[in-house]
Amino acid sequence: MSIIIDETTKLVVSGLTGREGSFHGLRNRDYGTDLVAGVTPGKGGQEVEGVPVFDSIAESVAETGANTSMIFVPARFAAASIDEAIDSGVRTVIAITEGIPVMDMLGTYWKAREKGVRLIGPNCPGILSPGKANVGIIPAQFFDPGRIGVVSKSGTLTYQIGNELKQAGEGNSSIVGIGGDPIVGSDFIDILTLFEQDPDTDLIVMVGEIGGDAEERAAEFIAAEISKPVVAYIAGFTAPPGKQMGHAGAIISGSSGTAQAKKEALEAKGVKVGESPTEAAALAVETLNAG
Repeated sequence: MSIIIDETTKLVVSGLTGREGSFHGLRNRDYGTDLVAGVTPGKGGQEVEGVPVFDSIAESVAETGANTSMIFVPARFAAASIDEAIDSGVRTVIAITEGIPVMDMLGTYWKAREKGVRLIGPNCPGILSPGKANVGIIPAQFFDPGRIGVVSKSGTLTYQIGNELKQAGEGNSSIVGIGGDPIVGSDFIDILTLFEQDPDTDLIVMVGEIGGDAEERAAEFIAAEISKPVVAYIAGFTAPPGKQMGHAGAIISGSSGTAQAKKEALEAKGVKVGESPTEAAALAVETLNAG
């Protein structure tokens, strides 16, 4: 199995007529994802390499049966596009766009929760279920099908861990990039729950970073609710307090949110933590093969 996306995914891309949207949307199709539509207001009736373009997500859902929406539009329009997707009838929205204003995302976050729509992102690399579907910008060649689930705030660090797992002869059930913004639609706990329920996931790798308390809350949840082994990596061991590192949410405030504090919180709950992507991948392989 896989989580969130698979062979039944029917994808509509908001922004398919743009440079980034077309590049990644068509790469997703090349991987095997069923890309059924694109959306750009005012360009309905056009096509992008055989993919029909509609003026609205609702129209694309009605015409093609799309059940998953990917948002690839400029930040100032992105929250409205996510809202439109939530109202259209799709069950999953994956927002790649970064830089969406926090106040815009606050209302959109609650809208998704109230409507029961799974929102991944924003500012995320998307989701890959190796051998089944790819929605986003994850380079699929780094990953093979396997038994390890990955949930991550970071894109590039996930790619490195995935490549090292592949070189070690292991693969992944699904890879989920939740995004590094202060407000994201799904957190570690949401995705950990799905991996716990997935019979084809035997071990979970969690990639966190400095800032906030998502990793500490995940540690408590893992101890209480997750029966599968979890290995973690926290980016930012050398980050200075008060300095934003990469993602908008990756900033240490006072004495909280440091990589060391997160590592200690996770290890106190039985989670093995690597201090580099290489070490985390090695711990994952060692733990999986010891089980």
